[in-house]
Amino acid sequence: MTTSTTPTSAPNVPPAGRSNLRKVVAASMAGTIVEWYEFFVYATAAILVFPALFFPESDPTVGTIAALGTYAVGFIARPIGGLVFGHYGDKFGRKRLLQLSLVLVGVSTFLMGALPTHAQIGYGAAVLLVLLRFVQGFAVGGEWGGAVLLVAEHAPDNRRGYWASYPQAGVPVGNLIATLVMLGLSAALSEEAFLSWGWRIAFFASAIIVLVGWYVRTKVEDAPIFKAAVEKEEAEKASRSTVLDAIKYRPKQVVVAMGLRFCENIMYYMVVTFTISYLRQDHIGFDVQHVLLLLLVGHLSHVFVVPTVGLLSDIYGRRPVYLVGVLGTATWGFWAFPMMDTANDLLVVVAIVGGLAIQGLMYAPQPSLMSEMFPTRMRYAGVSLGYQVTAIVAGSMAPIIAVALLDEYDSTTPIAIYLAAAALVSLVALAFAQETKGSSLTALDDEYDAR
Repeated sequence: MTTSTTPTSAPNVPPAGRSNLRKVVAASMAGTIVEWYEFFVYATAAILVFPALFFPESDPTVGTIAALGTYAVGFIARPIGGLVFGHYGDKFGRKRLLQLSLVLVGVSTFLMGALPTHAQIGYGAAVLLVLLRFVQGFAVGGEWGGAVLLVAEHAPDNRRGYWASYPQAGVPVGNLIATLVMLGLSAALSEEAFLSWGWRIAFFASAIIVLVGWYVRTKVEDAPIFKAAVEKEEAEKASRSTVLDAIKYRPKQVVVAMGLRFCENIMYYMVVTFTISYLRQDHIGFDVQHVLLLLLVGHLSHVFVVPTVGLLSDIYGRRPVYLVGVLGTATWGFWAFPMMDTANDLLVVVAIVGGLAIQGLMYAPQPSLMSEMFPTRMRYAGVSLGYQVTAIVAGSMAPIIAVALLDEYDSTTPIAIYLAAAALVSLVALAFAQETKGSSLTALDDEYDAR
């Protein structure tokens, strides 16, 4: 699936270089698809399965919040993974760390499928779930920075936004596959069988996908610009913390990246996670298969939106494209939830697709925009700081806050206001961001070395 989403040609890339670039894009996407398949299988199970199996003594709302709490643990672990992998990825290479992250997330996800339930070992089941979720989040946290930088550092300056958006497209592909698997299992099995053992198949299947992704990643190498930076550091016998360097020498860029990430991250998990809960029986009345089928359309559209927006960011700039996404986020909650309330499939799909398109306007330019903020010596650590740390207070909390607000006020208006407030944070960050379209990573390194 990864190779089919890679374009057959691209402007401004020499034919020889294009072949290698395709291979790099395929390797980055392969791992990203694997890791986000596993991450979103968990997200779907946290809504549909885990409340009943791991928190059965709670009332439905509390059980859902508790299950989403274990989901949030992965987001807490992600910045830790991002910082650890970022530090060593800047020292030893993007490729090595990406292979390690793939193995970690695969093992943890497979073991989740083998977990005993609350009925078998009591609250120990929830503890084991949380521990494995932490490992999964740790690995995913290290994945993103390496995957997007592997492409960004190989891509030509004038098409970096386009090429570097492809690992981002791997996220909806992974989500698409996860939704298909869950949809197939829920359709093929009775609800009792699905809750008893059927959901475990989706977790066990990760082992096969991990092997494929790991193999593809063995076929690529780090970019020349990174190898040159490593050689320079070795010649200077430098030993440093790239995380501390990013904070010390690029503090504005770190804060701006965090602010830009805030609104986008909340928007995504509002659409792909909270929507599952909102459309279920407690509110709109759709069954599991119905909800997953509607989300399937959204994920499919997102796969094509992301690289398209990446190309637009090369043409019109990172900031204008991002601005449209931020403003769209501020309005989405006010029109999308009323559309869902109609229970009309077409209107629900429009709300979901519209939400993911808005998120894509921010998500697609992030790899190029963030990679252009930091020199090679600290780039993995810098982008991981900006991207992963924000997730603790953004995406991890968004579904929990939305469920709590809906339960308290029995209205989606407070949720829409919450989204608008998040958009304001990113709007301020965007005001301080520099336009970096077409900038040279080599020139950025030279500027940093001259200091």
